[in-house]
Amino acid sequence: MILYPSVDKLLTLADSKYTLVIAASKRARALQEGAEPRAIVRSGRFVSTALREIEIKQISYVRTRDGLK
Repeated sequence: MILYPSVDKLLTLADSKYTLVIAASKRARALQEGAEPRAIVRSGRFVSTALREIEIKQISYVRTRDGLK
C-alpha cells in the first residue's frame, strides 16, 4: 500500500493510472540497474524512489506511438 506520495497527487501529474504505473516501473527498473537516484526516500526501495521522483517532477515521460519514453 502506498502512503507517501499520495496516489491522488500522483494522478494529477499523469494522464492515467496506466501511464503512472508504466513511468514508475520504467524508472524503478533503471534505478535497479544502477541509475543515480534524483530523490532520497526513507525506504530506499526503487518503486518508492521512482514515485517520489515523479512527484517532485525530477523525471517526466513522453507518450509515443510505441509507448512511454
